[in-house]
Amino acid sequence: MVTITDKAKEKIIELREKEGHTNYHNIRVAVEGGGCSGLMYNLKFDEQLQEKDQVFEDKGIKILVDKKSLLYLAGTVLDFSDGLNGKGFQFVNPNASRTCGCGESFAV
Repeated sequence: MVTITDKAKEKIIELREKEGHTNYHNIRVAVEGGGCSGLMYNLKFDEQLQEKDQVFEDKGIKILVDKKSLLYLAGTVLDFSDGLNGKGFQFVNPNASRTCGCGESFAV
């Protein structure tokens, strides 16, 4: 399961409206090869449900995750930080054995 914090929900709604997406656009969270730690997070709006997607809903936001990515993302919490140490979405992933300094890539 993938969940989101209240701050992440607020930012998702704000961005969805700003970019002209409808409430039917879901958030797709995926893992791809790359980055300085070997695996990278990918986050985008998506209205297309794929055959092998797992769908989670948290705080009224639908989160789409393909089966392969779910192996790396199970239990992950999507957060948003706008503090002095950085601004942006952050993945709190219990499966990551290490992460890079920017938080956009990880290893298991």
